[in-house]
Amino acid sequence: MSVKLGIIGGGVMGEAILSGLLQQEIYHPDDVLVSEPKNHRQEFLVQKYGVQVTSDNRAAAAASEVLLLAIKPQIFEIVAKDLASGKIDQSPENLPLVISILAGVSLAQLEGVFGHQPTIRAMPNTPATVGAGITAIAPSKSVIHSHIAQATALFGAVGEVVEVPEYLMDAVTGLSGSGPAYVAIAIEALADGGVAAGLPRAMASKLALSTVLGTARLLQETQIHPAQLKDRVTSPGGTTIAGIEQLERAGFRSALIQAVQAAKKRSEELGK
Repeated sequence: MSVKLGIIGGGVMGEAILSGLLQQEIYHPDDVLVSEPKNHRQEFLVQKYGVQVTSDNRAAAAASEVLLLAIKPQIFEIVAKDLASGKIDQSPENLPLVISILAGVSLAQLEGVFGHQPTIRAMPNTPATVGAGITAIAPSKSVIHSHIAQATALFGAVGEVVEVPEYLMDAVTGLSGSGPAYVAIAIEALADGGVAAGLPRAMASKLALSTVLGTARLLQETQIHPAQLKDRVTSPGGTTIAGIEQLERAGFRSALIQAVQAAKKRSEELGK
């Protein structure tokens, strides 16, 4: 059985990355082995993607090119015990690259399991499931340029990729990793506001979603500062400044800032 890419964890994020890789033909289904304990998920992955599946983590860890860890950080120690006995004795440049998307799990912890294998810590986010994600990667000292290229190609299949030093990864987790939930709450609240103002629910939801999507696209394409866009929309004595005044009274900015900091702190706790 030839395996170039091993994935431990066949859940939502593992599937999202797998889907992007196959769609862009970075890997062929026959090159991929997914280790997943749930039988119904195994059957689903085989039927939808045609990949190989197993419940043996060590089989997936024997991949020749890349091993992707896509499990919950809470079960890392359990999986680590499974993998520690399967360390590979090769020269560093020939060892498969280990990529972990586990929140809070440090490179030092990963290296404690995989020894001198090149290791990259990564944090994608859920928009990756529709190819619109952004992933931050932090490489270990044993990682070389070709490994960075591998990781960039892998996560580039589901969105954008940025490289950061590891000490910033918990902050990345708090912002872009957890951020989609904050944005979802904001969209839901905007729609609720529309309903409170008299709009039908379906129309309010459509307006809220399109407004957020369009604003993000406008900021991305024009590269203007968010404050500039806010000022352009805000006329003297108008409707927008009245709404902004209420947001400021309610501590909207502060709430988002504190949400990012709280998520960062929790990411740090998960790694201890």
